[in-house]
Amino acid sequence: MTARTDIDPEHVVLIEPVPGSGIPVHLMYVETMDGLYAPIGLRKPQGDGPFPIVLLTSGNGGGGMAWIRDAVANRGLVMERLLDAGYACAWLRYRTEVELGYHNGGRLVRDIRQGRGLFNRSPLEYEDEISIIEDVKTLPFVDGDRVGLVGMSHGGEMVLKITSEYHGAAVGVASEPAAHEFLALTPDETATVNEETRLRNIENMQMLEVDKVRGRIDTAMASERIATIETPILVMGRETDHLQGIFRTSYELLAEAGKDVEWVSYDHPLHGYIYPMRGDDGEYEVDAVQETAIAGVIAYLDRYLKP
Repeated sequence: MTARTDIDPEHVVLIEPVPGSGIPVHLMYVETMDGLYAPIGLRKPQGDGPFPIVLLTSGNGGGGMAWIRDAVANRGLVMERLLDAGYACAWLRYRTEVELGYHNGGRLVRDIRQGRGLFNRSPLEYEDEISIIEDVKTLPFVDGDRVGLVGMSHGGEMVLKITSEYHGAAVGVASEPAAHEFLALTPDETATVNEETRLRNIENMQMLEVDKVRGRIDTAMASERIATIETPILVMGRETDHLQGIFRTSYELLAEAGKDVEWVSYDHPLHGYIYPMRGDDGEYEVDAVQETAIAGVIAYLDRYLKP
């Protein structure tokens, strides 16, 4: 085996081309709170910067660097739009969601034992993103004061969890935020339990109506979590989504708490419509609604991240 001398083992960066683009992706591993590493795929406009940066998340964690490479190659239209607008951007991966780990585990407490870290629980996926935010702020081409977060589905809930206890991002977009845990929602009979694992299956949980959601959340606990949010947030809904009531309730509680929050909702068949997919012909399958939604996201980010 031939040893490679062009890679710093403590700061691994591999660069590879992106289909249909002249701007490559920097595949990187970021150290998280407990010393494990999370993969990201980062791209930046031409030049030295410093650039504002937008961090992209979607759904549950896991998948590793293979997931990152696929997202860059096949869900990269949003990256192209961000690059055109002058943003650095990165797809993130993080550890797998822990069922009710946030709700039952409480805030992470960090201490020292025998000179090394000691935690009251394992870090969770949203805390991996906090580690990534802090890391990218140190990059020479990134303006650390201009970091934006865009999360979809579980990634949207992560935006709420992060901003509830961390104030190092300038703006957030929570698109279709599956925020049932953040809102302390008790599912109804449309959620089931896997008899083998005893973990909940909420894939088909029906929470379309705001009144239904309002009646099933712990409003006091949700409000306590929302009270500490300082980051401006755009909440995005989807008209026909079975969790639209959760999306809208997330916005309403933020608004009622006097937070800097806005709401927009689109009628589109794709869960994750802000992240168009590349089709079998190699072209992105994107329609006018998606183009409008992506342009709206960038316009919102511009208000907080552009000088």
